[in-house]
Amino acid sequence: MRSTWPFAVEAVPFATVLGLDEAEQPKQADVAVAHSGAKYIHATGTVAESGDKVAVSFGPEHAALEQRQVEIAMREAGELFPLPKLLVFCAFTFDPEAAKDIDNIKGITTLKAQMNTDLLTEDLKKGRASNESFWLMGQPDVLVQKLKDGQFQVEVRGFDYFDTKTGELKSGGKKNIAMWALDTDYDNRSLFPRQVFFPLAGAKDGWNKLRKDIRAELNGDLLEQFHGTASLPFADGENECIAVKIVDDRDIESLKVIRLDTV
Repeated sequence: MRSTWPFAVEAVPFATVLGLDEAEQPKQADVAVAHSGAKYIHATGTVAESGDKVAVSFGPEHAALEQRQVEIAMREAGELFPLPKLLVFCAFTFDPEAAKDIDNIKGITTLKAQMNTDLLTEDLKKGRASNESFWLMGQPDVLVQKLKDGQFQVEVRGFDYFDTKTGELKSGGKKNIAMWALDTDYDNRSLFPRQVFFPLAGAKDGWNKLRKDIRAELNGDLLEQFHGTASLPFADGENECIAVKIVDDRDIESLKVIRLDTV
């Protein structure tokens, strides 16, 4: 029985180019990036407290930031002088593989900042003083256990995030997880959710809503298990690697990859 359908694009805004007379001119030009000829390093700056150089790469307006941009931005950051101590990727959405690559970058501190989609709409981004334009993304707090029968079980305990208002690193607990998915045989190329959980879903939401929508008989005991933060036991796959993806109550995604041969 089909429970989904082909995706459709209802409308895509036409690309527009402002004339030179209409375009707002910068008050003070920064030629550091222009002289480097960079394609994916769009801005540079400094950390207020330390003076360390920061490079910034912005993702596309109507698509996810992909691996190719991460690769090129890293190379371009290495060509800047002086070398930046921090590389920040900002995007409305991140391709999971790109997010994983950013987390694995060595030799430079990297951060992922998800941009508020209200920035795309002029009358929304100024709606409330409390609106945050950027959220720094962290990684899920995941515990992997090997069971007596040789199988594995994953428990999601929360996630870390940076509070831009207080400047502190905070932890989101289980009660802040809207959805999480587990790929029990991750191939380091694409995430295939083999177990999906809805911890925040009410009695009529999550899997129960899907059961009603497709008018199917689903196992009630399994529905209860897919409502929590502990996975069903599973055997290790050919890749001996798993991936855990979390969507929190702010609709921010985060990903963690764990090798089972290290557990």
